[in-house]
Amino acid sequence: MRGSAPLYKKYLNARSPLRLLEKGLHGGLGAGNIGVVLAGHGVGKTAFLVGVALDELLRARRVLHVCIDQPVAHVRAHYDTVFEELVASTHLENGAELHVEVDRHRSIRVYPPNTLTASKLRDAVKFEIDAGAKPSLLILEGLDCQTLPHDELAEIKALARELDAEVWISSTAAEERVAAVPAPLRKLGDLISVVLALEPGDGVVGLRALKDHDSPDPTSLRVSLDPRTHLLVRS
Repeated sequence: MRGSAPLYKKYLNARSPLRLLEKGLHGGLGAGNIGVVLAGHGVGKTAFLVGVALDELLRARRVLHVCIDQPVAHVRAHYDTVFEELVASTHLENGAELHVEVDRHRSIRVYPPNTLTASKLRDAVKFEIDAGAKPSLLILEGLDCQTLPHDELAEIKALARELDAEVWISSTAAEERVAAVPAPLRKLGDLISVVLALEPGDGVVGLRALKDHDSPDPTSLRVSLDPRTHLLVRS
């Protein structure tokens, strides 16, 4: 695909799994809400979260990506890898221009293990706002929400509501196949609106909803993602 950045954005956004989430999950995650992506080691939680962030960044919105126990260069490399795969798969000519735009709208902060608190996250957000870069999306990678105290997650949700922003958190599953929302996450069910499972498939990554706001049957959402880009597989 060759053409302008706006055309590329339209193409990318159309293939984003978030479009199906918006249709199948009562409008998607929604501002002020917390979503969790659950997967075993190496299945692609980081790539999925980077895809969520890129979807937002290519709409010229602000993203704050917070990572635990990873250097900034490592997080940036994930973005570069996914972005380069996108450019290669669409044969885009002005990828460098778009890359600069993405970098300009994204902030990355890293914290040592067991040091990120809701208070520190609020301080980081305040810094972004003071710099004129109020985020509409918070990515929290490596935060173990399954062991996070209820009041800490409640503070994060309160922050999301104040910002009118979405929050996506990664969580590691014990098994590759996730049958249901794990018990620790069920205990936080009043704070978590959406839980998605990523599972390895035959040349694809499966995306399945385990929790869809207050829907009694979230299982209807099942899609296949490209394992390199985590975009929807084209039929």
